[in-house]
Amino acid sequence: MEDHDTGAGASAVGMSGASPTQSAGPHTARFSRHAGAHQRHAGQRQIGLGQADQHGDQPKGKTRKRRKRKRGRKVFARDENGAVPHAAPAATQASQPRSGPSPVEPRPAAPQRPPQQELPVFAALDLGTNNCRLLVAVPGRHGQFRVIDAFSRIVRLGEGLTASGRLGQAAMDRAVEALKICGEKLRNRKIRKARLIATEACRSAANGVEFLDRVEREAGLKLEIIDRQTEARLAVSGCGSLVERDTQGVVLFDIGGGSSEIALIDLTGRRSPRLANHIVSWTSLPVGVVSLAERFGGRTVTRETFAAMVDDVAARLKAFDGRDRLAHVLASPNFHLLGTSGTVTTLAGVHLDLERYDRRRVDGLWMDRDSVDRMIERLIGWDFQQRCANPCIGADRADLVLAGCAILEAIRGVWPSERLRVADRGLREGILSELMADDGVWRNNGGRRA
Repeated sequence: MEDHDTGAGASAVGMSGASPTQSAGPHTARFSRHAGAHQRHAGQRQIGLGQADQHGDQPKGKTRKRRKRKRGRKVFARDENGAVPHAAPAATQASQPRSGPSPVEPRPAAPQRPPQQELPVFAALDLGTNNCRLLVAVPGRHGQFRVIDAFSRIVRLGEGLTASGRLGQAAMDRAVEALKICGEKLRNRKIRKARLIATEACRSAANGVEFLDRVEREAGLKLEIIDRQTEARLAVSGCGSLVERDTQGVVLFDIGGGSSEIALIDLTGRRSPRLANHIVSWTSLPVGVVSLAERFGGRTVTRETFAAMVDDVAARLKAFDGRDRLAHVLASPNFHLLGTSGTVTTLAGVHLDLERYDRRRVDGLWMDRDSVDRMIERLIGWDFQQRCANPCIGADRADLVLAGCAILEAIRGVWPSERLRVADRGLREGILSELMADDGVWRNNGGRRA
């Protein structure tokens, strides 16, 4: 099962994908179309130039050259021996002995450019409740990077976790198989730095640590379980380039499989290069698309069921003490929501009526309030099979997308906004940005072009 949020083959975050190293090509000399004939004549008879041969003898026959004009060019008439005395091309003359100085000195070969220094490679892996995702990238211009490899697969690691409190055997098997692929990709490259994280499913499962031990044994990868605050910060770091300079406030949310992170960002003061430095409040709700769909049902969702899901999330948000920290900018046209998750990218794909999901058209897309309302209403009106048939939803998301819409509706209820910006990026991009910034690659390379 492949997730449409792969990032492969597309540039994300100012990225695209080619080889990170380049070298100068060979320099080749260019000759006229007569060069071959010139070289043959010069090789056959150097004495045809009227000079002494290597034994000091003079050539036989008349050596006086009769000059004439032809088409504005100076040429020689044939001598009595039938040869046409030509001057050898510069490149040929340079390799043959001469009795006197050459009238044309050969042009020195251009120096070969040294190969470009190999760019350092960084990697980020995010094992979530629903997806396993990997990005491998090299630094580009300041604050940007170029993706050179990517992988994403829906593994549903958190399947059944809400009911049992443990990761199921089949779910762990799926995740391990995906992580083996990631491990091979990482071992095939020279990685400068990498960060491999696990989130809510491993955080909350009774056997989460035990599962990561198995991952280390079988896939050769050592993952760290990050806390919710770190998860919220990384989501913000990954979306920095989507927040414009005149923005005064943003509510950024990441609707995951087992949890949903929300960060309030105040940009009314002096702006720091790192968006995460402007977080004034954050929360992590222990509810995501997988856990909510398992509790309320995902295949058959009535309007009453949908409303119940919205109310459940709204009650959790009501307990969030820092929810009013952006009250002073909520009415500003420079305030907006920024969503990074499969829910909002799916909505955007349906909104654009895409025949196939296209990250390049979705990432960074603006949706107004009415467009979001219409898309949610449209999805509520579809049955399970209709959701499966949509190319931007598919069978893998058909039972989860309405749970995600319910979380989105609860967020919009607390922080109403006329605009929503869609981000097909998140934790992995945040990890890469922080790894590269901490390593100093943008400072050291002067923002060179990758």
